[in-house]
Amino acid sequence: MEEEMMYEMRLPPGVTQKMVAQVITDFELEIKHTETGPLLYGKKENLEKAQDYIIKALNERLRELEEGHKR
Repeated sequence: MEEEMMYEMRLPPGVTQKMVAQVITDFELEIKHTETGPLLYGKKENLEKAQDYIIKALNERLRELEEGHKR
């Protein structure tokens, strides 16, 4: 059985600790701390799912902030 490739993904600005904890748990990822910032580490398909989750969470947070600012 061939070993599956593992990949790294840099976290974008604005990602909270809660989001990181959620994607690590939900998508079976690890976090690596580097001099240039934290990276998510895992299988490609799991990183892609985590990326989708993070984008949706950040967009939701932006909508909340915009709605609060309009009031």
